[in-house]
Amino acid sequence: MEDVGTRLKTVRKLSGFSQRELAKRAGVTNSTISMIEKNSVSPSISSLRKVLSGLPMTLLEFFDTGDQGNSDLQVVYTPADFQRTQTDSVCWDLIGKHFPNRQLALMVETYPSLADTGADGLSHDGEEAGYVVSGKIEITIDEQVFELSSGEGYYFESRRPHRFRNPFAEECVLVSATTPANL
Repeated sequence: MEDVGTRLKTVRKLSGFSQRELAKRAGVTNSTISMIEKNSVSPSISSLRKVLSGLPMTLLEFFDTGDQGNSDLQVVYTPADFQRTQTDSVCWDLIGKHFPNRQLALMVETYPSLADTGADGLSHDGEEAGYVVSGKIEITIDEQVFELSSGEGYYFESRRPHRFRNPFAEECVLVSATTPANL
């Protein structure tokens, strides 16, 4: 997979937008687009999602390699079948990417120590639920902070601004599901 800056430049040009037009549509500065495309900065997840809103494109579509895999209806998925989306701080493994008419996104998320989805917070239609498999994670929802440990879970409406952060020394792995499936 190409780097984030190169991918953004490719997607922007395929959409027929200048850097200035994409910046205006996404509500960010032109220099933000330029710095991302030059790989001068590594955007947070929330910043990249904001930039992609100007295209419009989801994070999963942005990182999709286009590999359609097996066209038969697959039932069992091994890690080799997962679609990996990774930023500098967080890794998501989506299970069942090419399942037709998917209604939810089921993911294994890995947050190394100090990983953060971004101070801006995420917000979108739908619902989210998850279960912490190992480690601990801090979730902020509507400015209320929750600390979850292995064996605990969460469920909330995704319209509420939310942030995932791992300020702890050990890696956190959680399994999550979100609706709608296109996130």
